[in-house]
Amino acid sequence: MINVMIVDDHDLVRTCLKRILNDINGIDVIAEVCNGEQAIDVARSKKPDIVLMDISMPGIGGLEATRRITASFPAIRVIALTVHEEIPFPTCLLEAGASGYLTKGCDVMEVINAINTVYRGQQYLTRDVAERVAFTSLRNRNRTPLERLSDREAEVMMMIIQGIRNKDIAEMLCLSPKTTSTLRYRLHEKLGVCNDVELTRYAIRHGIIKETGIS
Repeated sequence: MINVMIVDDHDLVRTCLKRILNDINGIDVIAEVCNGEQAIDVARSKKPDIVLMDISMPGIGGLEATRRITASFPAIRVIALTVHEEIPFPTCLLEAGASGYLTKGCDVMEVINAINTVYRGQQYLTRDVAERVAFTSLRNRNRTPLERLSDREAEVMMMIIQGIRNKDIAEMLCLSPKTTSTLRYRLHEKLGVCNDVELTRYAIRHGIIKETGIS
């Protein structure tokens, strides 16, 4: 039996996934949580085999949660399940320790296939994401500003556009305020924005968030 935990801040997504996966022989959803902090706590107590992890959530988000879970519990394998398919998100999640990357546009059978593949110790990426990751190294000279972000910079960006203050970002990510400020400066510089308002507009323009909130 493959024990799965679902991490997503949308109740409808969690409920639908749970019902679908619990109807599959050999898969059991043992937990569902709505943010990264809860995911870390439940991973510690229930030790799921697989975590289906959203990226954009309140608090520390899926990237930092993935990093902490895979570092503390190497036997737990994380599969990102998100709306974000553009670089740098897939590469950031893989560097943070994720074993798989799915977009929410995939079908149910691909989710099941990914769970089984990752459970066997292999990686699984949707085809489009796999192509983006494979060609990233070939496009180094022509990378977009988003593709040039480090995983930490991408993580800080997601938290800034949620309106989280610098001090709180530092605490959530276990960084010094000075380091967080430096990451913010580099982020602004790479994306060519002058402040957080412009950063939010940039995120909307490139589909990272919708005008009503994080996608």
